[in-house]
Amino acid sequence: MLFFQVVLIVGYIYAHLLTKLLSLRWQLVTHLVFWATALTFLPLSVSESWSYDASSSTAWQTLKLFALGVGLPFAVLSANAPLLQAWYARSGGPSADDPYFLYSASNVGSLLALLAFPLLADPLLGARETSNIWSVGFVMFGGLLLISGLVTVRGANTFAAAPTSDVAYSTPKLKQIAKWVIIAFVPSSLMLSFTTKASTDLGSIPLIWVIPLATYLLSFIFAFAKLKSLSVRSLQMPMLMALVLGTVLLTKIINQHTTAFIFLLYVPVLFVIALYAHRLLYEMRPPAEQLTVFYIALSVGGAFGGLFNSIIAPLVFWQEFEAQLTMILAGGLLLFGTGAITPRALALGLLASFPILYSAGVIGTSNPFGDGTSQAVAVISMMLAAFVLLRNQLAGIVVIIAALLLPAFWDNDDSLFQDRSFFGTHRVSTLGNQRLYQNGTTLHGLQFESEFGTRPTPQTYYYPKGPMAQVITSEFGRQSDSIGIVGLGVGALSCYKLPTQEWAFFEIDVMVDRVARDPSLFTYISECAPDTPTHLGDARIVLAKTDYTFDILVLDAYSSDAIPLHLITKEAVQMYTERLADDGVLVFHISNRYYELSAPLARISKALGLHMALQEHFIPDDTEDLGASHSIVVIVSPDETRIDSFVENGKWQPVLSDGREPWTDDKANLLSALKWEQDKK
Repeated sequence: MLFFQVVLIVGYIYAHLLTKLLSLRWQLVTHLVFWATALTFLPLSVSESWSYDASSSTAWQTLKLFALGVGLPFAVLSANAPLLQAWYARSGGPSADDPYFLYSASNVGSLLALLAFPLLADPLLGARETSNIWSVGFVMFGGLLLISGLVTVRGANTFAAAPTSDVAYSTPKLKQIAKWVIIAFVPSSLMLSFTTKASTDLGSIPLIWVIPLATYLLSFIFAFAKLKSLSVRSLQMPMLMALVLGTVLLTKIINQHTTAFIFLLYVPVLFVIALYAHRLLYEMRPPAEQLTVFYIALSVGGAFGGLFNSIIAPLVFWQEFEAQLTMILAGGLLLFGTGAITPRALALGLLASFPILYSAGVIGTSNPFGDGTSQAVAVISMMLAAFVLLRNQLAGIVVIIAALLLPAFWDNDDSLFQDRSFFGTHRVSTLGNQRLYQNGTTLHGLQFESEFGTRPTPQTYYYPKGPMAQVITSEFGRQSDSIGIVGLGVGALSCYKLPTQEWAFFEIDVMVDRVARDPSLFTYISECAPDTPTHLGDARIVLAKTDYTFDILVLDAYSSDAIPLHLITKEAVQMYTERLADDGVLVFHISNRYYELSAPLARISKALGLHMALQEHFIPDDTEDLGASHSIVVIVSPDETRIDSFVENGKWQPVLSDGREPWTDDKANLLSALKWEQDKK
């Protein structure tokens, strides 16, 4: 989002300069020249020489990758929203004096593309086919651009040979531009904040990011459409209700982990607030000759939202506080155009805040309404009543929102460690005698605190009776000389390492390695394998560059909510086998809340001539292994007898392919592996 928002600024500034400095004819010629230059980027692809460097900034490398891959084509495309509107304003066409409705049409196209890619292009086409079709569309776009330009020149032939009129050089005041930027910042940041909230509190459900982004685009469509019944004034009461619900959700009065329905409550909150902000911008729109400056301000505000959420917040905050801050600013949108903030309004807001804070359990020693639904209903009712009573004292409403949300910044957290990296939040906490490590909502491991100072016993998926431990501690495992682990977690597997063995870890997130090797947090590695190296970076890229030959290679990168698809394609598995001994074993840990990955692996195994078995390991209710977890593990080997040796013990079952096409780097439809899809079949 940050990349596209920044390039959007570049495109909008380019469109602004084009319309101010050149005649219509030369605007068309210049834009077509840039379009022709962008054709050299086609078909869109990633350079084969690119590789991820874990020692450098992940954010910077990602932005650079996007710039080299799609930078110029997107910059050319991004200029068209303001450029075509500026052309239309001079074309003499219907509504030429107010061309902003075209921005609504532009966002309809964006919304259709957003939905079409994951639902149509990705399942039906490969990456190469999609890129080729997009390239054809980009070429056709050039033809349509030429037609639009010629129509404009013909309609405004009096301006064709000369620069635009002097009135076009008028610009809005700096104060007005600053207002546009601030207003545009709020829905952009809120959309990204809610996406992060959903991914953290609920888990990275497939395509969950599409919902907030589609909602954001939909607000543009309605806000910039010519709808006489829609106005900022008519949206004031829905805005107040959205602020009530959003504030309650962010104060954690409602348990975020109970159901996906809770996340759906964020959708109307985002839509109403974004619609209010964007309609406010629409009503503050300048004359047509200043529209390019207006769109630059909108793009700068959107980019600030991306910069704040993507770069600044992870560096400054140890938790996700972006949503709370942005919600306070959203309340501040009510103050635009309402006059001065009066002391009376501020006093009323503070006065109304105390009973609400007390009811929510933020202040005081007890919750008068208890926890759960009754408390949420009480707080929502009190907030609605306060907002209705203070609707003519809007500054008081902003005070109430701030009073409820600011305590989150000094929330008493019992975490032993909490931080954020590019890849998400990291938290180490205690629960009874257990030390827990969570990345987002995914449990990456635990250790019993009673085992600190001794050689600990692996827990969760890695406990001694589990499938992964069975492979590593089998006769074949004990005789193995070299073992590789992709996905470090807390390093629990390291306590199966024998003194005669050479082990190696592969981990993409530096912070995971830091947590696993800190003996004050977990002692698996410090007690069992302190000298074992961790190779930082994307495992597929790093493994391809090494000369290891493993007897066992464990792929433990699929249990998180977000599947790294490039680690489970035909080409990836082919590379893994190249790092195996002839009778070596690949161990895939595929326990996952949302995906069933054994079928894709079976297709890949058949295509590569490999052999495969699976074990779904259940934990008995009466087990004494309190830290054990249910797990699903697949083993794959080029040696059929090696797989047979595991199948013979009765715990592993051979798996055959269903005959469908295997996932490849070019085409892999992750949605086809959703568990609800498997249930239907």
